[in-house]
Amino acid sequence: MPQSVTAGQDARSIAVLAREGKGPPVVWLGGFKSDMRATKATALDEWAERNGRAFVRFDYSGHGESGGTFEEGTISRWLEDALAVIETFVRERPIFVGSSMGAWISLLAARHLMDKRSNLPPAGIVLIAPAVDMTERLMWGRFPEDLRRSIQETGVYHRPSAYSDAPYPITLNLIEDGRRHLLLDRPIQTGCPVHILQGMEDPDVPWSHALELVEHLPGDSVSMTLIKDGDHRLSRPEDIERLISAVAAIA
Repeated sequence: MPQSVTAGQDARSIAVLAREGKGPPVVWLGGFKSDMRATKATALDEWAERNGRAFVRFDYSGHGESGGTFEEGTISRWLEDALAVIETFVRERPIFVGSSMGAWISLLAARHLMDKRSNLPPAGIVLIAPAVDMTERLMWGRFPEDLRRSIQETGVYHRPSAYSDAPYPITLNLIEDGRRHLLLDRPIQTGCPVHILQGMEDPDVPWSHALELVEHLPGDSVSMTLIKDGDHRLSRPEDIERLISAVAAIA
């Protein structure tokens, strides 16, 4: 059964699955509209169980088993959720594993912890299809002018998804809040090794976007694995093996 932690002034209930173990705790930060029981997170939990490793995964508010509604979600709220979980369940420098939007959250959390919690900055980071600055670069920047106008007038766009039968609501609040957290306009410091896994057949996060991220990590030890036939999810057995190897190498 999940544990829970409270986040934000509205006391959102954030569902958490925390496995005790040795070594730097591995913290899973999932993607937009994903949940902590999805394929990659579950595979990492099984790896952690086999190897006696500490592992923490959670659902952002409005996702999975956590409270709140998805439409209320913003990068600020989901970062707040992540920090509440980290500061409650992590006792030593963790290893972040951020998938898609979770990669952006990971880098924002790393920056916050470096500034505010000197004992908790990540010891390593693994990023999967990193959707850094996605609200501006991968959403708003790709939307045609008539769609932008519609979002400004109605406050929401119900975007069809290749991963769900139901469309994803993209709110104007999400877009505008995302502008408070943009990272690709300056160097990004993490203070730890970073390994990026990126599919070259990813329709959502182009591999050129991941390369741009690498260029913004000048002070860190950065490695990148480009998977020629890889999609956005990178959830095939061979992709899971690459992910586990990357995490184990940093751990």
